Amino acid sequence: MSGPTALITGGTSGIGKATAVLLHERGYRVAVTGQRAEGAARAREELPGDVLVLQADVRRLAAIDQAVAEVGARFGRLTTLFLNAGVSRPMTLETFDEADYDEVFAVNTKGQFYTLAKALPLLSDGASVIVTVGIGATRSLTGNSVTAGSHGAFLGMIPTLAHELAPRRIRINAVSPGFTDTPMTRASLRRMSDDAAAAMTAIAAQNPFGRLAEPEDIAKTVAYLASDDAAYVTGQEILVAGGAGLAV
Repeated sequence: MSGPTALITGGTSGIGKATAVLLHERGYRVAVTGQRAEGAARAREELPGDVLVLQADVRRLAAIDQAVAEVGARFGRLTTLFLNAGVSRPMTLETFDEADYDEVFAVNTKGQFYTLAKALPLLSDGASVIVTVGIGATRSLTGNSVTAGSHGAFLGMIPTLAHELAPRRIRINAVSPGFTDTPMTRASLRRMSDDAAAAMTAIAAQNPFGRLAEPEDIAKTVAYLASDDAAYVTGQEILVAGGAGLAV
């Protein structure tokens, strides 16, 4: 079968799931991965029936290999790879946890890099790779230093990766959401606040647009970067944050 195809890691909820829905609506054949069995099972019920849903822990190279093999068997090739799998573990110099630190880098840096490397043979010439980073990689967010560092490490790779991939006209760009109303955001805030709902309301009030991003806001930017409209865009980071972080 011809037509656009997409693999979305971290695609069983939040931004990844919204992107899967949008790309499917636009005629893509879509595969998504999720770390947890319960999340994958829920996604199979909620996403369109022809979306391939795989459980894959990107911390494990064998799991990445298996997922890529299944996607290759189903689609043959990929025109879009959305590296969206990520975790957030708020911590400070006083509250750090070694296991959480290692997990953050294993998912957000190592997992993203190796998924790209393993999926490279499936990427068609002219394909698009999009990486979720987040504005915290370049802006101060309380308790976010480790998560920011893990995303920032991959962000720092993107200009060089863009050059490596350019001979095949494969583009790689980052999308950096601001605070977005997702299950991961809510879980992260619960680690930092006794009232996550109140914290979200306060964050929304501070945004120039007066609201948090919705997953669909980010999905539309990903869809643009995946499309031929962005055929000459590579090595860039696009912030989707409603103006957050602009004020001095």
